[in-house]
Amino acid sequence: MTSTITELPILDLSRLDAGPDEAAAFRADLLAATHDLGFFYLVGHGVPQALQESVIATARRFFDLPEADKLAIENLASPHFRGYTRVGGELTQGAVDWREQIDIGPELPAVPRTAETADYWRLQGPNRWPAAQPELREVVTQWDAALTAVSRRLLETWAVALGAPADVFAPAFAHDPATLIKIVRYPGKSDPTPRQGVGAHKDSGVLTLLFVEPGKGGLQVQNGDDWIDAPPIPGAFVVNIGELLEVATNGYLKATVHRVISPLIGTDRISIPFFFSPALDAAIPTLELPPALAAEASGITTDPSNPIFSTYGQNALKSRLRAHPDVAAIHHADLLPAAPVQA
Repeated sequence: MTSTITELPILDLSRLDAGPDEAAAFRADLLAATHDLGFFYLVGHGVPQALQESVIATARRFFDLPEADKLAIENLASPHFRGYTRVGGELTQGAVDWREQIDIGPELPAVPRTAETADYWRLQGPNRWPAAQPELREVVTQWDAALTAVSRRLLETWAVALGAPADVFAPAFAHDPATLIKIVRYPGKSDPTPRQGVGAHKDSGVLTLLFVEPGKGGLQVQNGDDWIDAPPIPGAFVVNIGELLEVATNGYLKATVHRVISPLIGTDRISIPFFFSPALDAAIPTLELPPALAAEASGITTDPSNPIFSTYGQNALKSRLRAHPDVAAIHHADLLPAAPVQA
């Protein structure tokens, strides 16, 4: 089915501070954007331009390091799926993503494994920081703090727009939100047709704030039978909801399929998605929607090959095991399906 939507809406977060009427109008626009499409551009967010420029420049310096320095923090040595992934080292829907990246989560100690410990606690643990670029940790820490503040405000705004108390999601984020920052480089390829930068997928958490190097397109958002191009707007984040907001609203808000097409030879693309999710052991609350919204809630997406769990850790572990089968085979073979017995 063809849709009449051809571009992402642009929402200005500063409208929340422009008086009650503007705040109410912003909430209505936020609800419409994420019910109809699940994606939008966010401006007026207050993240300093200097920090935006710093995080892109820092990412560039990392990917310019000698290969040995990058491989010194390769994720194959991390049972927590942290560190550097070489080009072709991550999968989406079983197909190779043409990108290299660093995965950075909360800096917390590993949880000892016992028979009583939930499997998803294996995701918690220390990051892998490059010795050749010590400033990366400082810049990422600033970025995490700034985007966490924006994410919390968006969650409060969604809650009110959905007829719930502003703090309805707060308990799930009261301790150790399971944030994830990916610093990604998509190298150009000389193939006649573009390669899969990231295959079509939904995000497993609550919301994503995506910051892309200015002038570098490639992101596409599915809408019906169409794909909408979402090129970066200077200073703006691309925001989308994840599977847990679909769970919280019984499908009134839906996680949307999206993908990235890699650039062709002669250029590349830096992209930094920030995934905001609750603590690994937290379950997202199911909201009691006002009757008018509840009537338009179509239920949680059912896909036997990709179940959605309300406890975030289950959702996250499912995704990581699929995306990084090499890491899973080294550190978590006991969680993988048994190989078929040969006759």
